[in-house]
Amino acid sequence: MRIKAIIACVLWGSAFAGAKIGLQYSDPIFLSGIRFILAALLLLPVMYYKKVDISHHLSHWKFILTFAFIQTFLQYGLFFLGIHRVTGAISAIIVGSGPLVVALLAHIILKDDKITFRKMVVIFLGLAGIIFISWAKGLTISDGTTFYIGVGLLFLSVIAGAYSNIMVTKKKNDNISPFALTTFAHFIGGVMLLVVSLIVEKPVIKDFPVEFYGALLWLAFISATGFSIWYGLLNRPTVKVSELNIWKFIIPITGTVLSWLFVKGEYPDFPTILGVIIISLALISTQMNNFAVRTKK
Repeated sequence: MRIKAIIACVLWGSAFAGAKIGLQYSDPIFLSGIRFILAALLLLPVMYYKKVDISHHLSHWKFILTFAFIQTFLQYGLFFLGIHRVTGAISAIIVGSGPLVVALLAHIILKDDKITFRKMVVIFLGLAGIIFISWAKGLTISDGTTFYIGVGLLFLSVIAGAYSNIMVTKKKNDNISPFALTTFAHFIGGVMLLVVSLIVEKPVIKDFPVEFYGALLWLAFISATGFSIWYGLLNRPTVKVSELNIWKFIIPITGTVLSWLFVKGEYPDFPTILGVIIISLALISTQMNNFAVRTKK
């Protein structure tokens, strides 16, 4: 489980650099829509190879539609609107709060995934760090209002993503294939995003550079692979959603480093480095606590 979780999180960490590159040439909602439609198309051969029972999954059409709206349309519509206003490194730190939000929602919604006092301390530490660092970073840029709006949109995206994880956990007894769920959710949500983009953004189709297509293909691959792995792990009977999400501490680290390496104009600074340290320490602390509990059993 650990290796698969790490692979998924490293892939998601690279999405911030890919998104910032793609947004240099495209409107945010349009880029998000075509990304997920393409990701769904990439998974069709996998569904055929896995011999996924389509009729079984169509019987869960209400859940799939709701999930597509929350996980793809809402979460990633907000994500791309947010990252369009915030640097890739800061975006990675904010999204890195996902495990903390999942732990809190799981405690409220799920009966067998309650939060401990130690987890509660970690949650408030992590969220306080994010709020402080976002505020400090906003003071250093010329258009602070736009920055703070981006931070707010990204945090709403985190909440939507956390809730979608809990949705998958609650349906683990219904034998829903992670490949089918990812494919349907990405295609339906991608079409929703594309329709909104055509109405609101009115994108102009043009001859994009090779860099754009490379970023788009990578983003689609990340979605198709990362979410298929993740939903497969969430479907395991012994896996708790709050404990699995702890592995997402990798995302802010890989996301910030890759943004510094591949996105023009992004470089290490004190608030960002501090953000990586605070979020990572909070999440690693929780992971060490989980490990200590397991070793005592």
